[in-house]
Amino acid sequence: MTDSPAPAAPRPEPPPAEPGPPLTRRQRRELEEARTRKAKAGRNLPAAIIVGLLLLGGALVGLIWFPVVLAILVIALLLLGVTETSRAISRRGLDIPMVPLWVGAIVMPLGAFAGGAEALVLSLLGTLVLILVWAVVEDLPARGESVMASAFIVLWVPFLLSFAVALLGQNQGNLMVACMLLMVVSNDTFGYIVGASLGKHPMAPKISPKKSWEGFAGSVAGSVVVGTLAVYLFLDHPWWVGSLLGLLTVASATAGDFAESMIKRELNIKDMGSMLPGHGGAMDRLDSLVFSAPVAYMVFALPFV
Repeated sequence: MTDSPAPAAPRPEPPPAEPGPPLTRRQRRELEEARTRKAKAGRNLPAAIIVGLLLLGGALVGLIWFPVVLAILVIALLLLGVTETSRAISRRGLDIPMVPLWVGAIVMPLGAFAGGAEALVLSLLGTLVLILVWAVVEDLPARGESVMASAFIVLWVPFLLSFAVALLGQNQGNLMVACMLLMVVSNDTFGYIVGASLGKHPMAPKISPKKSWEGFAGSVAGSVVVGTLAVYLFLDHPWWVGSLLGLLTVASATAGDFAESMIKRELNIKDMGSMLPGHGGAMDRLDSLVFSAPVAYMVFALPFV
């Protein structure tokens, strides 16, 4: 019987690294910038560009030539929005029926396109009745909570955003929607530029730590200037209408962003979904428009505008 080889001696543990000198302010800034670039690289940039160009192209075709194309694009985004939102909320154990939400996401923008705000409200009421009937027939567990969550989804996503489609059906509606989109884009763009370079005072650090008062001021300046020029040049309305709408757009877009941030924090998720490659979820792209659409509709519906 041969002797078994002796077990190898364990390797000595390397000595703990001695703490280096404290980082300078410049080194900390460079380290933070490297982390930011790494985080951004996690997104699929080519996919994000392709999806963004497709959405922009569909919006331009609908605004310039065929409004029905924009309505179809909105319906597609609403279907994605209600699906991902219901899936996110379902993680809390709620059984949310999808069929009534899909029906509402189709019927509400179609009603708004064909009959304006009145048809939109009727479509909302019909969707809520369908949710109630569906919950009773399917005998859903936690029926009351399921109905309330479903009602919240249809109110937050298809109902509010369908006001953009209702606006599209008005005289010069395509130009009104174009002005609204320009102000929302200006709000996001100028807010990001100013906030990234000068932002030091967060507006609501527990909800959205990246939102700063400096960025908010940039959003106000950009949206008011763009709104004033766009409404005056495109629609021939008084300049103050564009200024008013620019201010209200910043307020509503910021509220929409905070609302989605609060929902995501409550659900403990980073993105509402992943259905738009490179962009996250549909609601991550629509959060600023959700409250801005009804605000723009109401401003343009004022009798003295």
